[in-house]
Amino acid sequence: MAIEKLLIANRGEIALRIHRACHEMGIKTVAVHSTADADAMHVRLADEAICIGPPAAKDSYLNVAAIISAAEISGADAIHPGYGFLSENAKFAEIVEAHGLAFVGPKPEHIRTMGDKIEAKRTAGALGLPLVPGSDGAISDLEEAKAIAEKAGYPVIIKAASGGGGRGMKVCTSPDDLETLMQQAGSEAKAAFGDATVYLEKYLGNPRHIEIQVFGDGKGNAIHLGERDCSLQRRHQKVLEEAPSPILGQADRDRIGGICAKAMADMGYRGAGTIEFLWEDGEFYFIEMNTRLQVEHPVTEMITGVDLVREQIRVAEGRPLSVTQEDLRFTGHAIECRINAEDPRTFAPSPGTVTRYHVPGGMHVRVDSGLYQGYKVPPYYDSMIGKLIVYGRTREGAIMRLRRALQEYVIEGMKTTIPLHQALLEDPDFLNGDYTIKWLEEWLARDGKG
Repeated sequence: MAIEKLLIANRGEIALRIHRACHEMGIKTVAVHSTADADAMHVRLADEAICIGPPAAKDSYLNVAAIISAAEISGADAIHPGYGFLSENAKFAEIVEAHGLAFVGPKPEHIRTMGDKIEAKRTAGALGLPLVPGSDGAISDLEEAKAIAEKAGYPVIIKAASGGGGRGMKVCTSPDDLETLMQQAGSEAKAAFGDATVYLEKYLGNPRHIEIQVFGDGKGNAIHLGERDCSLQRRHQKVLEEAPSPILGQADRDRIGGICAKAMADMGYRGAGTIEFLWEDGEFYFIEMNTRLQVEHPVTEMITGVDLVREQIRVAEGRPLSVTQEDLRFTGHAIECRINAEDPRTFAPSPGTVTRYHVPGGMHVRVDSGLYQGYKVPPYYDSMIGKLIVYGRTREGAIMRLRRALQEYVIEGMKTTIPLHQALLEDPDFLNGDYTIKWLEEWLARDGKG
């Protein structure tokens, strides 16, 4: 089916990103928005806009009935969920398709499988993806947990089967503490996600966070688009991403990419997805799969030249991928800085009105943001207000361009994390690509920056 009108079930920079891809494909857009987002850029630019509720996400962007009603009222053919909100909600995908609309995303069964971390690990293992040693599934029996921990080797980590963001996660260094920490992790998981189920796996001491971008047509064909290094994190939230990873060699890149592409082909996966790994001492360990577009997808687009949102829409229309693995060429280096409306030292949210705004420009500089002068950043949602992405023929060239672009970037009326990124670009460890998932928090604590 050819999509003629698409409803964007999201907000902020990703909603604007989807709108732009649609208009370049000749597809009309419908923006849905809360009352707090009535003046948002994507709402202003969309062909139609429909208010779906008050500011609280549960009453608007998570309101399935309101979104489906908006699609029916506007005559939309398809719904794109973006990332966050309902993007990995299998029930929502099923409802969309039950109403005769195209869901611009994976098949509901794949969203459901990969949304359950225990089932995702089991599926990943069956598909040949390398796993972290640990339990095969949910664990509640203490003696069984002790046996698994002994086999995997301490320290181990207890994780919530549902959810993420560091909640329901406990590191255990001794069998004496296992029972208490399992109970604490289960209680946290129950409070945060409504599910007390936990599982156990070996705790990797100081790994990198490497993710592989994959894409399938839903008919048994799939490709990978290389890796992204997302190791610079604070409280399990990514701060800066780059592609390719400065730590991987070509042989490792080809090996893990090939494994992931084959897994997705065997699965019959449809659309964009990201398989996330921890990497340590030359080995990859599967941690989870995100069945959606990632915040950091632009760095992949920069080094491959592939428009991932356009590709998502093509696949949702039932068309084949526009590129084969053999067609893909990985060139240069790209880095993305997440720009948040936060105090760069305390990370306290800093919403407000944009009083001055100027984006950097020049060759190979991209800004994904819905900001404009006079726009009021609402306090109800995630604090990310933009993404600055640069490309260079080399990593060093990309860093030099990023320094210059950050100097040009002006956002006044609120505090932002631009100074944090400027400081990061001066650190020798970052410049050498010598960092892990623990590095940023240690750097912030050591230098008193946060």
